[in-house]
Amino acid sequence: MLHTGDVIGGYLKIATRSDLYMHLAQTETNTKNIAVMTKEIWINLPVKDLDKSKAFFTELGFTFNPGPGNTDHSASMLVGSKNVVVMLFTESMFKGFIAHEIADTGKGTEVLFSIDAESREEVDALAEKVTKAGGSIFGKPQEIQGWMYGCGFSDLDGHRWNVLHMDAGKMQM
Repeated sequence: MLHTGDVIGGYLKIATRSDLYMHLAQTETNTKNIAVMTKEIWINLPVKDLDKSKAFFTELGFTFNPGPGNTDHSASMLVGSKNVVVMLFTESMFKGFIAHEIADTGKGTEVLFSIDAESREEVDALAEKVTKAGGSIFGKPQEIQGWMYGCGFSDLDGHRWNVLHMDAGKMQM
């Protein structure tokens, strides 16, 4: 039987998400013994209408940082208990950062943002809020792999989000 921390083929076995977080918290260097420079991550998203996007995410229960990052062209949204920052930028401002074209979310998905839910009921409630706020559900709430329950939705600009309640007790290892 394998246990968290066992090394398999040169890879450290991580049994659960909390084991992964614990491992990462205890690891000060990467496998090449180079100091890890990343301390935080934030996500930048282009939006067509900043006010409508702020209203949409507020209706879903997200909060916005009242301080830095809020201008006529940007908003600093906070996600989760760790307050991961998702910066919403008007498309014109976002284009100035990327030196590239903005992806057409109507033709493809560049990234899927996954957020957790405390219960199946929270997943269902969020799906209802998405619809009422003007978003669209692309994956109706359902059981997944026998241990997760979730749904997928697109925000007003077509960015895709995944909401999951995970019952680790049902997870097969």
